[in-house]
Amino acid sequence: MNSWFDMRKRLKLNETINKTQYEQFKKERDYWIQVILRIVALIKFLAKNNLAFCGTKEKLYQKGNGNFLGLVEMLEEFDPVIKENVRRIINDEVHVHYLEHNIQNELIFMISQETKKEIIKQIKEAKYYSIILDCTPDSSHQDQMTIIVRYLKFSSNSVTVEESFLGFLDVNDTTGKGLFDITVKELKYFGLELDDMRGQGYDNGANMKGKHQGVQTRFLNENPRAFYTPCGCHSLNLTLYDMATISTKGKSFFGKIQRMYTIFANSNNRWQILKDNVKSWSLKSLSQTRWESRVESVKAIKLQLADVREALLEVGEKDGDLAIADEATTIAENIGFDFLVSIIIWYEVLDKVNIVSKRLQSKDMHLEIAIKEIKRLIDFFKEFRENGFSKAIDEAEKIAFEMGIDTIFAQKRVIKRKKQSDECSSSQEASFTPQENFRVNYLLYIIDQAITSLETKFDQFKNYEKLFGFLFPQNLRGIEDEDLKLSCNFLENALKFEGRSILMVRSFIWS
Repeated sequence: MNSWFDMRKRLKLNETINKTQYEQFKKERDYWIQVILRIVALIKFLAKNNLAFCGTKEKLYQKGNGNFLGLVEMLEEFDPVIKENVRRIINDEVHVHYLEHNIQNELIFMISQETKKEIIKQIKEAKYYSIILDCTPDSSHQDQMTIIVRYLKFSSNSVTVEESFLGFLDVNDTTGKGLFDITVKELKYFGLELDDMRGQGYDNGANMKGKHQGVQTRFLNENPRAFYTPCGCHSLNLTLYDMATISTKGKSFFGKIQRMYTIFANSNNRWQILKDNVKSWSLKSLSQTRWESRVESVKAIKLQLADVREALLEVGEKDGDLAIADEATTIAENIGFDFLVSIIIWYEVLDKVNIVSKRLQSKDMHLEIAIKEIKRLIDFFKEFRENGFSKAIDEAEKIAFEMGIDTIFAQKRVIKRKKQSDECSSSQEASFTPQENFRVNYLLYIIDQAITSLETKFDQFKNYEKLFGFLFPQNLRGIEDEDLKLSCNFLENALKFEGRSILMVRSFIWS
């Protein structure tokens, strides 16, 4: 017992026989803790900025060893802990140094798991959530689906809407059922209840938005309160795509815009000719995915059309490629009044849609504002249908006068097709003047397509406005008590599923 008491006393006072060895062990332990803390900080920095870790080599001070080892080399100049670690590595004093790619991957995985745990914790605290899904192939042509969860984050003095990325999911079956099954499996893995889902947002693909076999329908069958909303910006993109491809003139217009850019971009000499003539805005290629961003391509040509034409004519005179020279000259000479009116119309349309698209992507966007923005856009197209053509003619005439272009629409020879045996030989198509033909068969055609497309793609907003519209601040201020009760009952019934309601709507409103 005396020996034991003596031993306990020495342990407390740190005066045991292995005191020196313990101090060395503790010092070495603290050293490696400091090393790992710095390595974790480097990994967090690279991951946060979406930078590659490894290069073609895995040794310090070798060319092409990547960002991670490059940062270690940089820190070695200033940080004594990293400096000591690098010294040990170079002198072959240690075999374990925590810089290998396997350690990097392990630390990345551990950090990602802890991050996901914190996100899932916040989602469960909020209880209700929405999901956003999108698929895209990676560089190895493997389809991957991103899963993002939208939820409310509560703090002591505020409530904010958060969107958290939970990862990529490998997808082999891109049908509605395949995507639904893999999403449900992932949500169950995170411990998120399907019954707590209150929203879903996807693009307009048939496998996602399909009314019979799509992902949104399958979730609604499991939980009718998981309201589906298609991506607003993708819907606007499809509207512009429908407008541009529904007519031959639309296809020809954008083909000419792209060809103007391509002629100059494919040669340094031709690009220099463009720079010598065009001083303000450089030409831009047409985006194949974000149609509203094409306004920048159209704007650069519309505001500098005379300069662009001069550049094309100069290419036609000086370029050694006969085909390119001929094409440049042809495009320049075919810039007529039709093209002037078209570029004015498309600039107005693209500019308006681009503004709405950016607003729909703003952080403070909510249902009431989104509905108002879409209504304003539809009203714009309706007003443009009535008055846009005359305004475009007036502006085009001013530009035509400055450029010396005749203010008349080109009249093409009508190609008569052979009539079928069951067609009435006396039937005649309505004949228009070239200007009226442009207005009726082009402008009105694409504008009507835009209005129809917008009303169809955003039809879901009308249902949500009927359901939640009474909660909009402007509507709630002036609503009568009886109407408020009816609206609460309607909302409560809509939120019931299998005899249960997510909240007592009437009590919530009155409180």
